[in-house]
Amino acid sequence: MTQPLRNDALAIWQAAVDAVRSDRLVEREIRAQGDRLLVGKTELPLARIRKIVVIGAGKAGAGMAVGLEAALGPRLLAEKQVTGWVNVPADCVRPLAAIHLHPARPAGLNEPTADGVLGSERILNLVASLGPDDLCICLISGGGSALLPAPIAEISLADKQQLTRDLSAAGANIEELNTVRKQLSQIKGGGLARACRAGHLVTLVISDVLGDPLDVIASGPTVPNLKTAADALAILERLEVAVPLAVRQVLEARRSVPPPAPPTCQVTNLVIGNLARAVEAAGAEATRRGYTPRTQTATTLEGPAEEVGRQLAGEAGRMAAGQTSYNCLITGGEPTVRLAPADIRGKGGRNQQLVLAASVELLNSPLAQSNVPFALLSGGTDGEDGPTDAAGGVIDRELLGRLTASGLDPADYLRRNDAYTLLDRLSGLVRTGPTHTNVCDVRVLVVGGSR
Repeated sequence: MTQPLRNDALAIWQAAVDAVRSDRLVEREIRAQGDRLLVGKTELPLARIRKIVVIGAGKAGAGMAVGLEAALGPRLLAEKQVTGWVNVPADCVRPLAAIHLHPARPAGLNEPTADGVLGSERILNLVASLGPDDLCICLISGGGSALLPAPIAEISLADKQQLTRDLSAAGANIEELNTVRKQLSQIKGGGLARACRAGHLVTLVISDVLGDPLDVIASGPTVPNLKTAADALAILERLEVAVPLAVRQVLEARRSVPPPAPPTCQVTNLVIGNLARAVEAAGAEATRRGYTPRTQTATTLEGPAEEVGRQLAGEAGRMAAGQTSYNCLITGGEPTVRLAPADIRGKGGRNQQLVLAASVELLNSPLAQSNVPFALLSGGTDGEDGPTDAAGGVIDRELLGRLTASGLDPADYLRRNDAYTLLDRLSGLVRTGPTHTNVCDVRVLVVGGSR
């Protein structure tokens, strides 16, 4: 019965991803109706729109662009001279009718690159060329921070790259990362909105941040910056990150700088997809498959991936012992991983680290000694877990048996952040390729089978 549970866990997880497919989310929010363009609850008279320019960035950018072209349709694409430029990972690029998808970074390298800077400069030039009769539609999703690098003049791309790596290695969460990045960018923290000269800027957002704070998602390029240079310095000091001299000088100088002037264009920001929607859909699929599920969506930052993995392993034991009213637990969130020193560090991502931590916990648990079937899957909804080709990992009774028989020390792989290597040997990796969406991580735990 092990394999059916693993298949169920994957199908339930896939239902979560399908519920936040970026093209469908956009098509649901934008539609032409008579002489109006409807964007969510906002009605825009088409006669007052000279042209439409589409810009944006994110792991879901390609799918969002596909959905937008479908929603506008061939007539409006032609009548409104629709053009656009969206920065996406290289493996998401495809030809579209009106919108150019720019490969702003290689697949699996979630950091700013020179190609990303080139694309960001093109976007800034595009929005600056618009006029009051133009509509700018911005497509933003998770991963947008790394895909929209536009360093301020005082610092180099190399400085920003090194700082991003060091913050990540120190275990910085997404809010901390973006608080620092916004202070060093022309485009983040509302910079894109301030550069835009269109009459109306509409931003469609697929949230990959718990609680959907608009100023944090992709570092809020069309949202006022609520954080200060002092906040950024405090984070760097608390995490004991080595700061390039140019960066420190900029942040110190900005302590006394007043906030920038507000945008000249009308700005509308709309969240069209998030983790809660994905988890809800996963719960519905679990019910359809005969499970009694419990769903839980984190709204605040989670702790270390190892801790979350151990908690789920403990929950599996309680479920197997009949101590819960549910036999399927679906949780959504985004844990953190503190990286091992580079000289011993292996390969993996937070989902793989979580599954391996759960496996270590399960090895000596009563559940491992019983005959109760189980499966635990954790995967990033973007299909990209860390710098790997896997979305995440899975463990069940069969794979746990393979781990025991291998004679390998999973705790050592965990300590070195090398979950990918071990899970690959066990056939415990979940590979999906790019999903063209991104709403954090979804974990599925099934115990005992459906009823």
